[in-house]
Amino acid sequence: MRDVQAGDLLWRPSAEVVERANLTRFRRWLAAERNLDFADYDALWRWSVTELGAFWQAIWDFCGVKASQRGEVALAEDKMPGAVWFPKARLNYVENIFAQMTDEHPAMLYEDEDGPLVEWSWAEVYRQTAVLQHHLKSLGITQGDRVVAYLPNIPEAIVACLATVSLGAIWSSASPDFGSKAVLDRFAQIEPKLLITVDGYRYNGRPFDRRDIISQLQAGLPTLEHTIAIPLLDDAPLPNTLSWPNLLANADKARELTFAQVPFDHPLWILYSSGTTGLPKPIVHGHGGNLLEHKKAIMLHNDIKPSDRFFWYTSTGWMMWNYLVGSLLSGSTAVLYNGSPSYPTLDRLWDLAERTGMSYFGLSPAFVAACQNAGIQPNQQHDLRQIRGIGSTGAPLPVSAFAWLYQNVHAHFALESLSGGTDLCTAFVGGCRLKPIYAGEIQGASLGAMVQAWNGHGEPVVGEVGELVIAAPMPSMPVKFWNDPGNLRYQESYFEIFPGTWRHGDWIKFNERGGCVIYGRSDATINRKGIRMGTSEIYACVEAVDGVLDSLVVDLELLDRDSYMPLFVILAEGKVLDDALRQEINQTLRRELSPRHVPDAIFQVSELPYTLSGKKLEIPVRRILLGHPVEKAANLGAMRNPESINFFVELAQKLAT
Repeated sequence: MRDVQAGDLLWRPSAEVVERANLTRFRRWLAAERNLDFADYDALWRWSVTELGAFWQAIWDFCGVKASQRGEVALAEDKMPGAVWFPKARLNYVENIFAQMTDEHPAMLYEDEDGPLVEWSWAEVYRQTAVLQHHLKSLGITQGDRVVAYLPNIPEAIVACLATVSLGAIWSSASPDFGSKAVLDRFAQIEPKLLITVDGYRYNGRPFDRRDIISQLQAGLPTLEHTIAIPLLDDAPLPNTLSWPNLLANADKARELTFAQVPFDHPLWILYSSGTTGLPKPIVHGHGGNLLEHKKAIMLHNDIKPSDRFFWYTSTGWMMWNYLVGSLLSGSTAVLYNGSPSYPTLDRLWDLAERTGMSYFGLSPAFVAACQNAGIQPNQQHDLRQIRGIGSTGAPLPVSAFAWLYQNVHAHFALESLSGGTDLCTAFVGGCRLKPIYAGEIQGASLGAMVQAWNGHGEPVVGEVGELVIAAPMPSMPVKFWNDPGNLRYQESYFEIFPGTWRHGDWIKFNERGGCVIYGRSDATINRKGIRMGTSEIYACVEAVDGVLDSLVVDLELLDRDSYMPLFVILAEGKVLDDALRQEINQTLRRELSPRHVPDAIFQVSELPYTLSGKKLEIPVRRILLGHPVEKAANLGAMRNPESINFFVELAQKLAT
């Protein structure tokens, strides 16, 4: 392939792709059932964001949502925040998953670093979910109770989630590479009744024992009544826990699942996203909103059919794991991998793609960059012709990654760069099998998502970078934040800048053809490989290290470059930032938060920039390091110590060379 430049046409859907696309089937259904005829995707999108009630009723009917009742009204209150969707509906997210049961193909394929590939039939998933549901009931788990999980991406995690949600209880999970502080900062807020955990995990060929962490979680969660343990490292029983194998030993005995019929906005699961101050935000998502959104996104935008095998490399601490669970709503087979994507080599996931017949491969820009840097050529060693789609999210996908994928997989798949997030548990800009794909671009806004770029005056702009906003309600917007009286924190997080309009916290630019590019965060949230972490969490760990008086961290997301996260520290008098102190800071962050949030570099500074009112200036520092002029990045007149900016200006010049 020739040298690829931004905006170059890389893929155009063939007549066969258009004919077979679920979006084409949806357009024909709308013409036959609703007497609505749309000339192209853009016309369909405009209708979907202006006639919200009619659109989401159509999604409900076309996608075959199973519910004990729906009611006639789709959008009872059209406002943000506080939109009221399907007020009469009664349903269950998990019932809609098991409505797809079949003997024709498995529900899941699973592999870990040690192999072998294991097939989970729909019948087996149903049996285990039913048995676990029975035990959860016996432990006193009822509607509204919180069940938390400290689990890797294993089939048991999905079974545990399905059993929990089927009862109307609320699921929340964290990856076992999170340290105890990061987990307790999240789980303690929601006061869980039950913890489901593993004794440890394996990554990159090494075992990581987490029994000490489990004891800390049990001690730090006073509302916890029971712990269920899954042995992954060895069969030694964990104290003060119930054994998962013992509970599931009677999985062969016939039990019937029941599905609590809950309101549309009944809590489904709680995810976590961090601002720049305070504890992580516990974001409550509803059954109905995520059900409709996942049906729409996975079936229409990812174009997933029952015959597909859908994979995303993820952990249970990222919303893409919840999205992976949602792929089962299409009746397809979910492919799970637990371990390092580069163990023993970077060919591991490409080999998995060939062996599983993977038709949709979800990855991250960091993984593509690693493959590029290693010089591997997957299609020279593996037959990847069955891949129809590749999805990428977690950070902007650079032009070079577009080019590499089309050169090293094949030329005929749809490369869907997606963006969305934990806040809505979906992608609101992403793929469309009816439109061409251009290098470096996301194809456009998703159906039902009025995504726009706004300038500082709150006006939509095209052809220039603006704040990413959502200008009309979506059903998967959070029901609430947990323990947020008066929804004050919720309001502040999304609607403070543009009242009545969702401000997401990303920079975005749309072009005339509707394509868009994400330019990273417009706020100070740290986004590392899709996992968002508030800066306050990092500061709490760093400033607990002896000799560190103050700190500032930013994440620089740059197109065509890896994310770069520098940490700046002020040290006590006489302290020097030597290798030992760097190592101590890094180990503290790795242990207390996660390996993802270890900085790329640490700098000792004499002072950090603050406003006159004492607020740390993270966003101006970030903008300066990204190359913005000082006069546009910071208001020096509002600073307590404007001379502190000089260090960052000099560093920006060095980073640019």
